[in-house]
Amino acid sequence: MQHTPRHRIVVLGAGYAGAVAAGRLARRLRSEDAAITLVNAEAQFVERVRMHQLAVGQDLRARPLDEMFAGTGVDVRIAKVTAVDADRKTVSVTDPDGTGELEYDTLVYALGSAWNPQDVPGVREHAHELAGRPGALRLRARLAGLAAGRSVVVVGGGLTGLETAAEIAEARPDLAVSLTASGGLGDWLSPRGRRHLRKVFAALGITVYEDAAVTAVAADHVVTADGTSVPADVTVWTAGFAVHPLARATTLEVTDTGRIVVDATMRSVSHPDVYAVGDAALAAGPGDKPLRMSCASGVPTAWQAADAVAARLTGRKLPTVTPRYFNQCISLGRGQGLIQYVTADDRAVRGALTGRLAALYKELVCKSAAWGVANPTLGIPTRRRPVTARTPEPAPTV
Repeated sequence: MQHTPRHRIVVLGAGYAGAVAAGRLARRLRSEDAAITLVNAEAQFVERVRMHQLAVGQDLRARPLDEMFAGTGVDVRIAKVTAVDADRKTVSVTDPDGTGELEYDTLVYALGSAWNPQDVPGVREHAHELAGRPGALRLRARLAGLAAGRSVVVVGGGLTGLETAAEIAEARPDLAVSLTASGGLGDWLSPRGRRHLRKVFAALGITVYEDAAVTAVAADHVVTADGTSVPADVTVWTAGFAVHPLARATTLEVTDTGRIVVDATMRSVSHPDVYAVGDAALAAGPGDKPLRMSCASGVPTAWQAADAVAARLTGRKLPTVTPRYFNQCISLGRGQGLIQYVTADDRAVRGALTGRLAALYKELVCKSAAWGVANPTLGIPTRRRPVTARTPEPAPTV
């Protein structure tokens, strides 16, 4: 009897989206039918939503990927992805033993994003970033050596900027902490949410510069669009994220920012054997509004992609659930938080949870997300089904 080779699934990136996708695929497919390989540059899973905590000296729980996926059927490969050939269906990688190449039948691209210096002069030379563990540890060392009375400026009024400024101000009340925002402070929040944010920032002694886009960063100050110079012994740059540049170098259809264009099942519109999830994908939410780069988007897109891959391979019905939002969870130090309830397409509504209860809620969300990654084959019931289709159907003609 002729042996049918296993369907080779390669998942690139073990952040929230990639790790969840690999684990969910392991729950959906029989190991004798599908070989799942998870490729990641770091040996540890990184809780990206806690990088501001790591930066101020808090220690995070170690989560080795090989332990997390032990016994699941997922093969973890610690290596840096250097290229993807979407036409030959290969991935080039580099690890301590040298270079290699992985062949795939289905690819799940989840390489995510990094900080975005936005070509602002001086950012790369003088600013710190929190997009990953190495940057957070560098900032941690810098803050630890910073004497009382010195100044820290957080650039960016989004969720990461708000959480970072509050965390630093709470952990180091001896420092002069400022935040610059290109718009109003929390201007996308509900009136209740904005009031609470201002109250907490005032209590923490954070100076806020509103409508103050930063146009240059120097070693000891930043300059805003109106020419204001803000003292900064340390500058933390949180003004947006940029996707991994690798996809742009492939034949995959991408946007002008390098995000892979996908359909409702997270499948590439140009290559039917490639799926993209998390920050790497331009995915549509309710009302065809693009999902924002966030953990809140990454995990649902990973569910969608994994279920779609499994459905196509096993002849089951395709998932039809559109990823949506429920709230925005903001930690404001360890003792305060803000949960802004939102519409399905991420617009703030009147309701907001504030204070200590909101901080506990945010902590529960972070722990739940990490638990879901660290326990990839637990949670929903396992329904491993036999693979009936070895090659993907062609992409629809547009």
